[in-house]
Amino acid sequence: MSTPRRIPRDSLANVIRQVDALPEGEIAPDTVPTGFASLDRVVGGGLRKRDLVVLGGDVGSGKSALALAFALRAAAQDRRVAFFSGEMDEDRLMERALAIDARVTIDDMRQGKLADEWRAQVGAAALRLRDVPLSVFPMVGRQFDDVLAAAWNERPELIVVDYLQLLPPPAQRATLDEDTAASIRALKALALDRDIACLAVAQLPGFNPNRNDPRPELDDFGALGSVKQIGDLVLAIFREEMYNPGGGVEGATELIVAKNRNGPTGFIDLYFHHNCMRFEDMLDPE
Repeated sequence: MSTPRRIPRDSLANVIRQVDALPEGEIAPDTVPTGFASLDRVVGGGLRKRDLVVLGGDVGSGKSALALAFALRAAAQDRRVAFFSGEMDEDRLMERALAIDARVTIDDMRQGKLADEWRAQVGAAALRLRDVPLSVFPMVGRQFDDVLAAAWNERPELIVVDYLQLLPPPAQRATLDEDTAASIRALKALALDRDIACLAVAQLPGFNPNRNDPRPELDDFGALGSVKQIGDLVLAIFREEMYNPGGGVEGATELIVAKNRNGPTGFIDLYFHHNCMRFEDMLDPE
């Protein structure tokens, strides 16, 4: 019969020291705030280092825009962020970032239709974004490690992968579900090894918009249940206007906390400004 292992006293002492050293009202140093106050309150101040966070939603729900908003708001609080995009290059991503920050439409920026007031807002947004510690990388490469290696010189506290199904798996499997499951396990291991928070945007292969309640569920993430099992925090976007057009709910968004390993689940009320791809906190608007 094996002897049960005791909890290391050094670990307990370290935790107690951290608790005692944290001033009242401040977030722990291992936490990266999302900048959405309602969400940060639910998840203990923000996204925790060494955690894997997965953000999913239906096609067109704005999951990439929300992931970019998390990255921008974290970087604005001087947290080093690396953003990996499988669909947009750096110029396109910064174009979207300017639209989000300045509250203008991308089409108006591209076509030069901005009035002087809006041009001034875009200029001010560019100044705000110029020096934030946000690095953008294309997800170009044939192997998992090669794709992410470009970020390590920046010493990020948060990495964002947009999106999971475009990330090359650590090793090729027989099916897409197996590939995605392998990537999930590798991202969790990376978060632990690098002491970073990792946010992965994900499609929902198991989602059925025609069911009675089209709110995304954990099983919709597919990937052989790996998101459900391995993810520390799983978030899902639900915009009712996508399934009830003309119902007077335009812009209303639920950010569902479907899994929270360290706290409560539930949902956060957001508002989505479709013209500029901007989400705002309904309880703590800017």
